[in-house]
Amino acid sequence: MKPSRDIARLIEIMAALRTPGSGCPWDLQQTFRTIAPYTLEEAYEVADAIARGNLDDLKDELGDLLLQVAFHARMAEEQGAFDFGDVVETVTAKLVRRHPHVFADADGRTAKAVEGVWERIKLQEKAGRGEAAPTGALAGVPVALPALTRALKLQDKAGKVGFDGNDLRAVLAEIREEFAEIEAELDKPDKSKATTEVGDLLFAVVNLARHLGADPEDILRQANLKFERRFGSIERALAAGGKLPKDASLAEMDALWDAAKAAEETP
Repeated sequence: MKPSRDIARLIEIMAALRTPGSGCPWDLQQTFRTIAPYTLEEAYEVADAIARGNLDDLKDELGDLLLQVAFHARMAEEQGAFDFGDVVETVTAKLVRRHPHVFADADGRTAKAVEGVWERIKLQEKAGRGEAAPTGALAGVPVALPALTRALKLQDKAGKVGFDGNDLRAVLAEIREEFAEIEAELDKPDKSKATTEVGDLLFAVVNLARHLGADPEDILRQANLKFERRFGSIERALAAGGKLPKDASLAEMDALWDAAKAAEETP
């Protein structure tokens, strides 16, 4: 089979990979459950390419993510549940239905005017299918979301019903309070409560990021990249002197870290 810009070729290749007897043994062994982790991983690879601003990698990673959709759709087709075409039809119908301000005569062509339209129509759709409406202000936030993202969404929902404040100093005071609680637990023989307090601290830090208008997943991703970059500088500096990190003292590495930090901050 040759590469193609036609989505039909991708579907044909996926079908060939899943054909008993002539397909790929690994692909044939997979189920929705075993493939799900790869689907999540590919979504993160897409986010990583975007964070790095690498459009060539983004093109490649989007292809890998599309493959995951084709894989799941093929397994569903084998069970007689739905196929790739049904997936496309469902999402296109949903987009038209949830954008009445674009595809119908509904008013509101500004971002402000259409706020909440998607969620409101989504609830109407569930009611039309006879599904019970989610109960509670925090309902509808998937448990499988990354912890930082889920914390952000929970805080957003709580904020919409008034359980929030706009005082950044108050949020910062809450963080200091969580630090104090951790410090108090460190003096006790049993440190298990300290880990719980660390969780509370992380939740409070997410709240600060939210009030600053920042995505905690994104800023932590950037902090990770910064750490990798500066630690790499330490390794290169040590290598120039014939050393490895394990051969250097903490004080020596701290000094190199400070030098790397100063070099980055110099205009």
